[in-house]
Amino acid sequence: MSVMVTVEFKLKPDAAEGFLEAMKSTLPDTRAFEGCQEVKTYYESETQSLLLVELWDSAEHQQTYLGWRVETGMMEAIGDALAGAPVFRTFEIRDDI
Repeated sequence: MSVMVTVEFKLKPDAAEGFLEAMKSTLPDTRAFEGCQEVKTYYESETQSLLLVELWDSAEHQQTYLGWRVETGMMEAIGDALAGAPVFRTFEIRDDI
C-alpha cells in the first residue's frame, strides 16, 4: 500500500543555508531509491524548517531507505545542523475515503 511520509527538519539558523545546499546533492539519491515515487520540499524561512513530503510504494520501502541513510552515516552527519530531532509521520493513502 502506498504511503506518504513527511519529515520535518528544524534547522539551526547558522546552519540552514549549508543544510539546504547539502540536500540538493542528497535528494536525487532519495528520489532514485527503489520504491520512491516522489519527494517534494517545502522551506519556511521564518522558522528555518524544511519539510519533505515523500510518496513511497510502501512503508517498508521507506524504512529500507531510512535504514540505508543511517548505515551510510547521513543521519549522523546532519545532526549538527538540526535544532532538534527530525519529525517523521507516515500516512496511509486512502482512496476509499
